[in-house]
Amino acid sequence: MLKEKASIIPHECGDCPIRHRAVCARCESDELEQLDQIKYYRSYESGQTLIWSGDTMDFVGSVVSGIATLTQTMEDGRTQMVGLLLPSDFVGRPGRASAAYDVVAVTDIVMCCFRKKPFEEMMARTPHIAQRLLEMTLDELDAAREWMLVLGRKTAREKIASLIAIIARRDATLSKNGTRGLLVFDLPLTREAMADYLGLTLETVSRQVSALKKDGVIELEGKRRVTVPDFNRLLEEAGDDSDGGMLI
Repeated sequence: MLKEKASIIPHECGDCPIRHRAVCARCESDELEQLDQIKYYRSYESGQTLIWSGDTMDFVGSVVSGIATLTQTMEDGRTQMVGLLLPSDFVGRPGRASAAYDVVAVTDIVMCCFRKKPFEEMMARTPHIAQRLLEMTLDELDAAREWMLVLGRKTAREKIASLIAIIARRDATLSKNGTRGLLVFDLPLTREAMADYLGLTLETVSRQVSALKKDGVIELEGKRRVTVPDFNRLLEEAGDDSDGGMLI
């Protein structure tokens, strides 16, 4: 059973901030009308669990705003954050009955949800949706492989820079501003959460964030507001090139 306290948020597809990146990105107007008949919105507060591992899921959907984490728990109670859900990311798997991970809101979050069975039926007759979901799934696989490299081979400084770069790039893509010029955004994770996700200690995260600030790679206003003066410089610190690939 889904354990949440949700509310319905009125929203029009034409005004949706993730329309150009979500699973419905390629849908024509008639297809959007069909999706509109099976969709609804849910909001969650920071710290609230959207989905519990093993729960039967009666919906799939996209993150409209906010950030959530994917967490896996071992039999002895140890937990590991295994992924982030950022705006436009898809939640749930058509054809799979239950959830594989706990999904927890890191910030206040809004989800655009589709009733699962009607969505699966629509996928079967709507190539635009099936193709876009396949693309998103392959992108997620590529991101997971790259993250294995981040965790396994990068230094602590490179790990921190990589995570900041990922969030900065997604924010720039959603706003359609690109990564040229000054980038300003809110870091959604606490330093404790960053440490958990990156496999570092809290002290190491704090030290490396301070070092990046001291060296002018980032600017901080409070603990969460981040300014990146030069995105290419940040990528260099992350061990990436200007196209986002790894430096060899």
